[in-house]
Amino acid sequence: MTRPFRLAAFGVWLALGPARAAPDPPLSALTLVGPPVTMFKATRDACDGVDVPDASARAFREASGAVALFGMHYRNRALRGPSLDALKVDCAVVLESGGNADPAAYDDASWITATWTEDGRKVAALVHHEYRANEHPGRCRSTVYMACWYNSVVAATSTDDGRGFTRAAPPVVVAGAPFRQEVDQGRHRGFFNPSNIVADGKWRYFFASTTGWRVPGSDQSAGVCLFRSDDPADPTRWRAWTGTAFAAAFPDPYARPAKVPATCAPIAPFPTPVGAVVRHRATGAWIAVFMAKADANFPQSGFYWTTSRDLLAWDQPRLLLAGATLYDDPCGAPGGLIAYPSILDPAATGRNFDDAGDSALLTYVTLRTEGCAITSDRDLVRRALAIKVWP
Repeated sequence: MTRPFRLAAFGVWLALGPARAAPDPPLSALTLVGPPVTMFKATRDACDGVDVPDASARAFREASGAVALFGMHYRNRALRGPSLDALKVDCAVVLESGGNADPAAYDDASWITATWTEDGRKVAALVHHEYRANEHPGRCRSTVYMACWYNSVVAATSTDDGRGFTRAAPPVVVAGAPFRQEVDQGRHRGFFNPSNIVADGKWRYFFASTTGWRVPGSDQSAGVCLFRSDDPADPTRWRAWTGTAFAAAFPDPYARPAKVPATCAPIAPFPTPVGAVVRHRATGAWIAVFMAKADANFPQSGFYWTTSRDLLAWDQPRLLLAGATLYDDPCGAPGGLIAYPSILDPAATGRNFDDAGDSALLTYVTLRTEGCAITSDRDLVRRALAIKVWP
């Protein structure tokens, strides 16, 4: 994630991992058909100095039918309104970050990055948690943010339409590295940036990124892993794809360290966290969006999409929107950056906006730069999106 006035180490470029053979030819075509429309403008709408869009947008319909949208900063607030077209920030904090120096508390800096609800009242959340050891004296041998950054995906729950979230005591870790934060300092470590949660029959899925590790008995490749559960309300039931089964668990190394650390099989072609996944209603195909910087695999920096029939094998990514992203050098982006793409269909049939028809909205964040600095002058914007998927 990013913090106001400086770039945090969220922009981690991951190595591509193994995957099943990609479908050929491409399965879909996505086209932007409208100009950007501002949904939230930090300099106009913020409740305080840290109230900026800083994650991919996640939305659900409350029990009343109103819409709640998350994707703000580590002082977590929601945008609320009768529809995706009429949202305003609610200044009530639904989950605060405690800045706790104890890494076992999982209460340093937290972002609500995925939600799931069956009834609009009780909401399960996946929280991107950052332990910033460089900010706690004696906790890191370095003073460099990236060298001390330790990430976990932690569970939180709301029983009041997402107006307040609590962590269990002790915290429930959905995905954590199999070692404590002082191990392997010098680089970014752990699991981070879960995608939204999507449904397929009785199963629920999300993607999460890891920079990988090498510890005795466990050699985890960097990449994006796929998790599955039959009950998001019980966060202990999430398991990651190992290449043969959804069998890998990554428990809290402070509470229940695994005797033999598990590993998950990274899913190609994702070099970075998955911004969002939706299921096309007419064909059942899955569509994912993510951001990437230009390299040998991606001709331009910007947002890309890819399509799958089974969430495991994805077709060749194609460019949706060109622009410098958080993975690019802000010094070379005088026009600012784009980040955190998501797809939301106002006409989604699911309460959790995990499906889309032939039209939807691409939502994302624009970040103004000053010289080589990323500022807190940010907008959450949306653009109309046309979707074509071949049967």
